Amino acid sequence: MVKQIFINLAVTDLQRSLDFYLALGFTHNPQFSDDTGNCMVWSDSIFVMLLNHEKFASFATKPIADTKSAVAGLFSLSVESTEEVDRVMENGLKAGGIEPNEMRDYGFMQQRTIEDPDGHTWEIFYMDLSKVPTENPEGN
Repeated sequence: MVKQIFINLAVTDLQRSLDFYLALGFTHNPQFSDDTGNCMVWSDSIFVMLLNHEKFASFATKPIADTKSAVAGLFSLSVESTEEVDRVMENGLKAGGIEPNEMRDYGFMQQRTIEDPDGHTWEIFYMDLSKVPTENPEGN
């Protein structure tokens, strides 16, 4: 079996969340979706399960975090170019996301942050491996 990752997120409004993730560039997999959750596909091995609170709670052993006021995790998605970073972000902002801070440029990587309508935090980034420093700046 191919190794895959399924990120499960508690959401308050399934349709609003579906629309947001479609705007980011995810596709919807109806085979693993119903009236309690939507399976969103980023790639052949990366999936996000958007689950209403009741469904999410059925899997959890702790209370659901309030991701509007606290960070529960940082999820990062790579894209093919800085232009795609901007396109994904603009689509996500139009679909109800918020950008809590400015773009960060590390020379070899450009990164922008977006929060979905429930406050889940995503880092959208492009990394140019040809620009990764080859030696430690301290000379080690």
